[in-house]
Amino acid sequence: MAEMAVAVAGTLRPCTGVSPAAAGSRRAAVLARWRPLVPAPPAKLRLSSPAIRVPRAASPAAVEDGSNTYTVPIPKVIIDQDSDPDATIVEVTLGDRLGDLLDTMNALKGLGLNVVKASVCLDAAGKHNKFSITKSSTGRKIDDPELLEAIRLTIINNMIQYHPEASSQLAMGATFGPEAPPPPPLNRVDVDIATHIDIYDDGPERSLLVLETADRPGLLVDLVKIISGINITVQSGEFDTEGLLAKAKFHVSYRGRPLTKALQQVLGNSLCYFLRRPTTEDDSY
Repeated sequence: MAEMAVAVAGTLRPCTGVSPAAAGSRRAAVLARWRPLVPAPPAKLRLSSPAIRVPRAASPAAVEDGSNTYTVPIPKVIIDQDSDPDATIVEVTLGDRLGDLLDTMNALKGLGLNVVKASVCLDAAGKHNKFSITKSSTGRKIDDPELLEAIRLTIINNMIQYHPEASSQLAMGATFGPEAPPPPPLNRVDVDIATHIDIYDDGPERSLLVLETADRPGLLVDLVKIISGINITVQSGEFDTEGLLAKAKFHVSYRGRPLTKALQQVLGNSLCYFLRRPTTEDDSY
C-alpha cells in the first residue's frame, strides 16, 4: 500500500511503495518516536490518508529580511495512561520557559482532580514538568476520555494564556489564540500533516494502535468514540500533543483478544474516513 508523505508549505514529497523490507524500517521508525513498550511482532496493518492542511500563523519573531532570530520551542503535552497503574501521568514541555505551573495545577483541581505528585527534570530538550493526577472523588486514575481531553485542553489553554508566543504552534492557538492568522492570503502559511495509522499485534491479549494526525480540540474524545463504536476496547494508551501534531498510542482488544486482520482493516478504514478532510476547492466547479 502506498504511503503518503508530509507536505510542508505546499510541497509534497513523492509517494513510494512499501516493500516488505521497507515495512520493517517504517515500523521501527514509527515506534522509535515513542517510549519503549512490550516489543510488538511484525505489523498487521498500515494505512495512510491524505494530508490535512492546518493554518499556521507566521512566527512573530520573523524579522524583515525573513530570517528568524528568535525560535519558539515546540510545546508538548503528553497524557500517559501506561506508566503508572494508579495515576494518570501528564508531562508538559515548552523548552526552558515554563515555571512551576501553579496556575495549571489549580485549573486541574477545578476539574475535580488531585495532583498527588509533581516533579521537574531538565535535559537537552528543556524543562519537563510532570504531574501524577487522580480523580478527587475516587482517588484513582482518570479513565473518562472526555475528562482526559478536558485536562489536555486546560493545559494548552493555560500555555497559550501565559506563553502567547507559542499559540501559533498549537492547533487551538493557531485558530483561537492571540496570534491566530488573519484571513488568507495575508501572513499565512499552510502546513500539511499527513495521517498515518499503524496497527500491530502486541502479545496474546491485545493489539497496539499507533496514530499520527493533525491536532484539533476534541480529537482524543472522538478517537475513543470511533474505536468503541465498533466494539473495540481501549485498554490503555498515551496521547501526545507536539505542536500542531497529535500522536496517539492505544492498546486495544476485541473480547480480550488481539484484533483480527479483518477487524484491523475495519478500524483503520474507520479512522481514515473520520480523519480525512474534504477539499471543496478540488471538487467544486
